Amino acid sequence: MNTESKKAMVIGGGIAGLTAAWEMSKFGIEVDLVEKASFLGGHAIQFCCKATDECQQCGACSVEKMLKNVVNEPLIKIHHSTEIEKVQSNEKFLVSLKKDPEYIDPAKCNNCGICFEKCPVEGALMRGYSKNNMPLYAICEENCLFIKNKSCTVCQDACPEKAIELNKTGSLDELDVDAIILATGFQPFDATEKPTYGYGKFNNVITGMDLERSIRENGSGVRTSDGKEPHNVAFIQCVGSRDEHLGNLWCSQACCPYALRMSEVIKYKNPDTDITIFYMDIQNTGNNFENFYEKCKSDLRFIRNIPVDIYPMEDDRLRIRYMGEDDGLPVDEEFDLIVLSIGIMPGLDNGKLSELFGINLNQDGFFLSTDKLNKCTTSKEGIFVAGTAEGPKIIAASMAHAGQAACEAMKYLEATK
Repeated sequence: MNTESKKAMVIGGGIAGLTAAWEMSKFGIEVDLVEKASFLGGHAIQFCCKATDECQQCGACSVEKMLKNVVNEPLIKIHHSTEIEKVQSNEKFLVSLKKDPEYIDPAKCNNCGICFEKCPVEGALMRGYSKNNMPLYAICEENCLFIKNKSCTVCQDACPEKAIELNKTGSLDELDVDAIILATGFQPFDATEKPTYGYGKFNNVITGMDLERSIRENGSGVRTSDGKEPHNVAFIQCVGSRDEHLGNLWCSQACCPYALRMSEVIKYKNPDTDITIFYMDIQNTGNNFENFYEKCKSDLRFIRNIPVDIYPMEDDRLRIRYMGEDDGLPVDEEFDLIVLSIGIMPGLDNGKLSELFGINLNQDGFFLSTDKLNKCTTSKEGIFVAGTAEGPKIIAASMAHAGQAACEAMKYLEATK
């Protein structure tokens, strides 16, 4: 395939965007990878490894590997903290970019972390989840005292490599590209929209994302109230998904796999932990699902009912009320930790990007694919979609979809050379 003179843009630096950029670079295509956040990896880079005595094929390690591939590939130019401002199309696409200031120079920073340790304001310096991000640290403009009123230069003064320059300003740029892949990912459901669960109000009510980060950072899931490992854990499935009251009728596909795998991780580390799964039905979690599910049924308790209310109790324990499966009568149970398995929502920028690129969204707010047999195509020639930007997917499916999008983009580039 002779596309070496062609250039592509991938918008979104999560696992789908990383995969699409990497696949095209292998064929000699120059790729501009645009990510609005300070770090690459998206939500998936925060996920924990869910291996017990064997690999559970959760895909978390795939994200780290792909991130390392991308940052070391000279054909991929990375644009952190960058948003799309305008798009013009004729034979090519002229994309206007707005870039936030690059306060930390990636060429000088060695990820030593001194700036993070010395900064006096919590949240003014952010740390990424993977050392494959260079730099691993970024300035948060909302919390930085220097950016607010020029009153603090502690991090800049502390940096031994002189990699921090707080006086920098943002910039505008324009890029000509021949094809675009939208891999803008998803937004996790905001659990505060289910107020009866008390997320953000009650200690020890956490989301699946919170648990992912806890296991990744601490090696185990712990109670937020005291940092201790729980003895009795409940997972509530389909929080934000398959919910008629919210208008979210789709299955997020990822919630069952991550809940069951994390339950097995908790059980593996502490076999005495009692774990209950409240569910509607269990979605297939992979090729070896039947054997995995049988193991889960022997290790975990499954209750086919979705509780409505959670109540705080003494000692920061939590009471769940649900209807008994056999008689339909109310049942009350107490737990040390409750995990809300939040679902996949459309990206916050989907509406804006839909207008900028002149492409359609489906009824749920994800980017609409115009071909039922080829879920990478959009309503505009030369623009493709990858990963959860098109709809809910697990990591493996997002990577496969991104690979297909890259292939379709390369076919388009070959046809238009």
